[in-house]
Amino acid sequence: MVMGIVNVTSDSFYDGGRYPTETDLLKRCENIIAEGGDIIDVGAVSTRPGAQDVELNEEWRRLDKALGVLRKHFPDFIISVDTFRSDIAQKAVENYSVDIINDVSGGSFDDRMFETIASLNVPYILTHIQGTFSTMQENPVYNNLMEELIRYFSERVHRLHRLGVKDVIIDPGFGFGKTITHNYEILRRLSDLKIFDLPVMVGVSNKSMIYKLLETDARHATNGTTAVHTLALLGGADILRVHEVKEAVECVKIVSNTDTIWNLYSNIDIVSAPGSL
Repeated sequence: MVMGIVNVTSDSFYDGGRYPTETDLLKRCENIIAEGGDIIDVGAVSTRPGAQDVELNEEWRRLDKALGVLRKHFPDFIISVDTFRSDIAQKAVENYSVDIINDVSGGSFDDRMFETIASLNVPYILTHIQGTFSTMQENPVYNNLMEELIRYFSERVHRLHRLGVKDVIIDPGFGFGKTITHNYEILRRLSDLKIFDLPVMVGVSNKSMIYKLLETDARHATNGTTAVHTLALLGGADILRVHEVKEAVECVKIVSNTDTIWNLYSNIDIVSAPGSL
């Protein structure tokens, strides 16, 4: 599945401030749907390293406006809310029947989050993070990266299940307290997370792990993002959280049909086919 990102913020690293009006917001969401996206993920707080803190009331003011528009025009589409606050999660579900809560803090920023998710009975995206938004990229260190991620998810998934949360999606948190080396180690060993038999979401779209390696910037990281998405899908990713939906949908289509495509064309004599060279 492909989750299209909608940031109703002014300072997100890629698309902050791009949807200031209802018309802009609707156009973005219409494009996500038209290009084959399965989920719209709405966030009102930037989670980039060093991002400014946003008060709870301001986060809800932004979400309240955006969710009202989306539910009016797309009443049956799957909507996720990107928040680390249990109060926001509760308001979003109770007021707008939001389908999924996407918590980049993995419950570590709000000790009421897990209990709230259990009471709301909605799917929960559990993300790994080391540190806070202001500190996570200062000097992230792991003794054994994948072992620590698996221990982190094991403990939290157990707590969620014990509380009665039925649907948990895990996200290794690319860029959330990881160096570029850490990020590519997770990508290389993404299949290790299938030990939980839970859906895995990957959010690498246009991030610094891609554009710094390519010596470019976020705006010019589309091709690199597609390459990383391909590796993630081959490693077992179930959901791609993306800015550029069309490219991600095409990537999913090709990777998921690789066997069919190979079988279809493997019997063609490419050398003797007219114009093949």
